[in-house]
Amino acid sequence: MSDTAPVTVPWPRVCVFGAGAVGCYFGARLAQAGAEVTLVGRGPHVDAIREHGLILESAGTRAVIQVQANTSPDAAREADLVLFCVKSRDTDLGARTLAPLLRPGAVVVSLQNGVDNVARMREAAGLDALAAVVYVACSMSGPGQVRHAGRGDLILGAVAGGTGGTGRMGGMGGMGRTDDATIARIAACFERAGVPCPVSADVRVDLWVKLVMNCVFNAISALGRSNYARLVDDPLVREVMRDVIVECEAVARADGVPLTNGDELHAAAMRLGAAMAQATSSTAQDLAAGRPTEIDSLNGYIARRGAALNVPVPVNRALQALVRLVESR
Repeated sequence: MSDTAPVTVPWPRVCVFGAGAVGCYFGARLAQAGAEVTLVGRGPHVDAIREHGLILESAGTRAVIQVQANTSPDAAREADLVLFCVKSRDTDLGARTLAPLLRPGAVVVSLQNGVDNVARMREAAGLDALAAVVYVACSMSGPGQVRHAGRGDLILGAVAGGTGGTGRMGGMGGMGRTDDATIARIAACFERAGVPCPVSADVRVDLWVKLVMNCVFNAISALGRSNYARLVDDPLVREVMRDVIVECEAVARADGVPLTNGDELHAAAMRLGAAMAQATSSTAQDLAAGRPTEIDSLNGYIARRGAALNVPVPVNRALQALVRLVESR
């Protein structure tokens, strides 16, 4: 029997850049497991977290988690791992703000809705980020309080076109790291915190699958003011969902993305609705709070790519238009 003590791998210093519901949830899980976490967010949330800690409500329990919180992006300077959680509409600005703050070797992971955020970060600031496909139902129930309603897992991978692991100071000029060893190391951090985080061989496909799920649920949940259970229980709504999926699949295939067939995607959407029955979409939450939505990166993205590829997408276009109409109020 060996007397050698097990090796404890140090936690990375984590910065959550854009600490809304998703960022606060995953930041809380990492902090609970022992990581040093700093949340960068808006004033009311930061003030509440500094005074009372970050409150996580999940499965009937209420935990108070001690994390650092700051309104200044300068908090990212000492981070080894940055969770990039700004809204998709703010991706370009967020990348330009973050890039000059990163220390050599820092890893950035995009936990955002949409399929093109990593490419936009690259174009806007030369920043190579990993992509995380996020499946979690959560919302901010008050200042410094995140409510978890279902799931809480990630799929991690690199999007083609990055530095290939040259690092911030590499000859290709990219910032961030996207090599296989780094991906495995970051996935292991999440797994260690109890967050399922498989590594994808082609995260582009996984991002598109998540985009389809968002296109199916977000706008309809918002416009119908309904949780996911009501959507999947209504036969007429299920038919609209199928129409959305058929259009998304057609656009993806025209764009060279090998999605599974529409029947399988529809079945996956029904399973997701059952697993997150009490959830309401982030689009619904944004409209209720009077905030701009991400609809242009969801159904709106399908509408734009459909137009560019000559694929008709009337249902997705209608959902985008209706959400924008409500948003304009």
